[in-house]
Amino acid sequence: MIWAKEETLPRAEIEAIQLKRLKETVTYIYERVEPYRKKMDEAKVKPEDIQTLQDLRKLPFTYKADFRENYPDGLFAVDKEDIVRYHASSGTTGKPTVVGYTANDLDIWLNNVARIACMGGATAKDVAQISFGYGTFTGALGLHGGLEKIGASVIPMSSGNSGKQMMFLQDMGVTLLVATPSYALHLGESLRECGVDPARDLKTRIGLFGGEGMTEPMRDEMHKVWGEQFICTQNYGMSELCGPGVAGECTRLCGMHINEDWFIPEIIDPDTEEVLPSGSTGELVVTCLGKEALPLVRYRTGDLTRLMYEPCECGRTTVRMANLSGRVDDMLVIRGVNVFPGQIEEVLFKIEEIGPHYEILVERKNRLDVMTITVELIDDRLLDSYSRLGSLEQGIKAALKSQLGLATHIRLVAPNSLQRFEGKAKRVTDLRKDGL
Repeated sequence: MIWAKEETLPRAEIEAIQLKRLKETVTYIYERVEPYRKKMDEAKVKPEDIQTLQDLRKLPFTYKADFRENYPDGLFAVDKEDIVRYHASSGTTGKPTVVGYTANDLDIWLNNVARIACMGGATAKDVAQISFGYGTFTGALGLHGGLEKIGASVIPMSSGNSGKQMMFLQDMGVTLLVATPSYALHLGESLRECGVDPARDLKTRIGLFGGEGMTEPMRDEMHKVWGEQFICTQNYGMSELCGPGVAGECTRLCGMHINEDWFIPEIIDPDTEEVLPSGSTGELVVTCLGKEALPLVRYRTGDLTRLMYEPCECGRTTVRMANLSGRVDDMLVIRGVNVFPGQIEEVLFKIEEIGPHYEILVERKNRLDVMTITVELIDDRLLDSYSRLGSLEQGIKAALKSQLGLATHIRLVAPNSLQRFEGKAKRVTDLRKDGL
């Protein structure tokens, strides 16, 4: 099912909509957002200089650092009384990235999510169980609202409590699961361990996955666990852009369709910042169109991908982005949460009993991501006191949980036992298999 006619327009009509909205957005952000107006003035570009889509590259980029420097709402274009919803994601220095929505923003956002859900095969007849964590992250409430838009029944399960998750999958006749792909695999295997064959004993036929990338080996494994009848697609978004709803796979599984009437994608060389030719792999840059509360122009996502403009067999004519091939920066995605080593450093460096050297190990155990942080003690005499050692470990865990919103394992080792580096330190080891 195709939700909106804009998904099937000829390329010329898509670009006409984009240009009209781009001109409006640039004028709007210039008039209302002082930090971006300053950037445009420094770049010697005015709103009237944007006359074609190619003129987009004249505009300065927006970076995640802009959110940090203007925390919490210095990039907003409306007064607080016009905001009807706030969301926030983890920040790189302890401060979250705060985003806001007007009533009109919410309507556009949830309609875009409705498109993504329909791309993945969802209909009004589905019973959807949402296993994302509810709260300030955009994923759960975004998919929740988008699925309700198309008329589906929604169970706001949230994350964790796998026993209750499995009970509802069985008892409520759930047909659609929203989760990270790794958690979906964990649930599927847990069901099988309990003697439940998802393909035979459940009605679950669709997985709408996000929060982390899903590789083809992971998709293959999903079919082994949930059955060949299981349609599993992934979708793409981030809080700064709107949340989920930027792009998603259709059931033909040949890239994620971008909702181009609301988002203009570019691919740039992350080093030179030059726009790359069509088909090239580089960093995804996105301009949001029509947003009232938080308009964004040329936002550098840090994600590496390429764009495909050929029409899809599903009937949609919108450009597709390939599965992400990596990140420009050192961000990790752990159970759907963005984690930067700098966030961990900020916590560790405030604890007097431990030194400045640390190592981060990421593994996948029982289909779930596990992060272990090894840190050196300042005084090795602590190793002889189990009570003090245990207290220190719990304190570090609590501080990291507060900072990251994520549970971690802590390993305390003797002074001078971790490797030293003459050049750039290699702090992170990621042992997760490709997609598994």
